[in-house]
Amino acid sequence: MMKNKRIVFFGTPTFAKICLDKMIKVGCNVVAVVTTPDKASGRGKKINSSAIKQFALKASLPILQPVNLKDQIFIEKLKYFKPDLFVVVAFRMLPEVVWSIPPLKTFNLHASLLPNYRGAAPINWAIVNSEKISGVSTFYIDDKIDSGGLLMQESIKLTSDETAGTLHDKLAKIGSELICQTITGLVEESIFEKQQQLTGKEKPAPKLNNENISIDWNLSLKQIESHIRGLNPHPGARTKLTNNNKTEVMKIFSSKVEKTTHNFKNSQLIVKDKEILISHPEGFLVCEELQLPNKKRMTAIDLLNGYTFSDKTSVK
Repeated sequence: MMKNKRIVFFGTPTFAKICLDKMIKVGCNVVAVVTTPDKASGRGKKINSSAIKQFALKASLPILQPVNLKDQIFIEKLKYFKPDLFVVVAFRMLPEVVWSIPPLKTFNLHASLLPNYRGAAPINWAIVNSEKISGVSTFYIDDKIDSGGLLMQESIKLTSDETAGTLHDKLAKIGSELICQTITGLVEESIFEKQQQLTGKEKPAPKLNNENISIDWNLSLKQIESHIRGLNPHPGARTKLTNNNKTEVMKIFSSKVEKTTHNFKNSQLIVKDKEILISHPEGFLVCEELQLPNKKRMTAIDLLNGYTFSDKTSVK
């Protein structure tokens, strides 16, 4: 019965590609995909396509790349495919003129246990905030962000060394399976939406920017270490490094906490026994993987092979 329903899939990044791949493998009738327009990036301004477009080309699926989601030509193209259902994963906010088209409505997969972590970066913020549990939710799209009626949810426990990268892969896997279960449930009319119940303790998941990815050295060592894991592998936790009277941005991708007493000033960078340490009132943050401007991401040992820090180097 699921194979008879015509589905248009909306998505852009690898997370969405994993979900679309699963849908096709289980026999979903995906008749078209919608993704972002190609864009030029990098030093050579090379034209890059989204992960979804690259996948759709290999799968010979029709592709729509609208600039304006309210454009009448785009709307007519969507209707031409006679869709029964729209499925959305990691895409832009849809206007009502789009999400109201299919008779089985439009549902979205979100990488959190809604209503917690509504917003653009739920995977990152769950780790930054040292959550013990995360998960995925499917819900109907409405005119607000991540607030529509819930359909299904699946939770997982987070490990103590979880990164945004490892959680991304885990949630993409269970999310792809939840999408297929949701489609089956909607077609068979065995699941029904329920309103999201707010408790007032929900945490947001705002878009990452230069301000909120910067390390606050006033936080506890544990909070700093969680912040770093939550931004690994992308975009990397940032701090200002002052070395030899020159200040530049350094990224830290991996670290560990060493609680001890010492006599160093706070936020001082120390090189000891081929380790890079940053002093803190609770002890040290041991930097394991770092990146300096115009250099590749590398281990502390590799960085120290070709880079020298002064005795007065500090971060802030």
